[in-house]
Amino acid sequence: MIVSENKSTQEILGFLKDAQKVIIVGCNECAATCKSGGEEEVLKMKEVLENEGKTVLGYTLLAPACNLLKSKKDLKVLKEELKEADAVLSMACGDGTQTIVKNLKKVPVYPANNTMFIGETKRVGEFEESCKACGECELGWTGGICPITMCAKGLMNGACGGAKNGKCEISPDNECAWIMIYNRLKDINQLENMVAIRPMKDYSKQNNPRHLNLKEKEKEASAEA
Repeated sequence: MIVSENKSTQEILGFLKDAQKVIIVGCNECAATCKSGGEEEVLKMKEVLENEGKTVLGYTLLAPACNLLKSKKDLKVLKEELKEADAVLSMACGDGTQTIVKNLKKVPVYPANNTMFIGETKRVGEFEESCKACGECELGWTGGICPITMCAKGLMNGACGGAKNGKCEISPDNECAWIMIYNRLKDINQLENMVAIRPMKDYSKQNNPRHLNLKEKEKEASAEA
């Protein structure tokens, strides 16, 4: 899940300083789960903007905001309102906001949220970062614990020696990722994975922006068969 949180009201109003007529677009999936862009949050934002003298022409919730073609179709419910709007306020993640931008060529789109991380829901209202989408997953030899995300230094060969009482020296509130990895490998009888010296992370795999075309992958696979 993509975890996001609301920007400050001051920052949002700064984006909208020259906009009188506004449309709000939320996301009924990740942002709704994070309480940063579901219907409840959209309605609260509507109230905030109206109290500041803005005219909210309408709102909608996309599901999800990051689906380009589906969002284009779903935004048509605001077709007439968009003709009048001075701006659109997106309460989706950064990906969703950029998708909305691609579908609205002539209307400024501003983000109401900060995108925090790809993570898991530990329990209702509590989220934890779990993946940096690095492009080359390391979980197969670390027992399923990510050294890039869970280690503050992103070490491929650990531990660094700075941990104290099992806690990270950089982020003392966090467990040392490499102690976690060691304990996990011990539990599943794979401690030999700690012996090999791993090469430096190949960050060329993160050469942005990245693309994935499943049809092209299928063609490549067919050609190789």
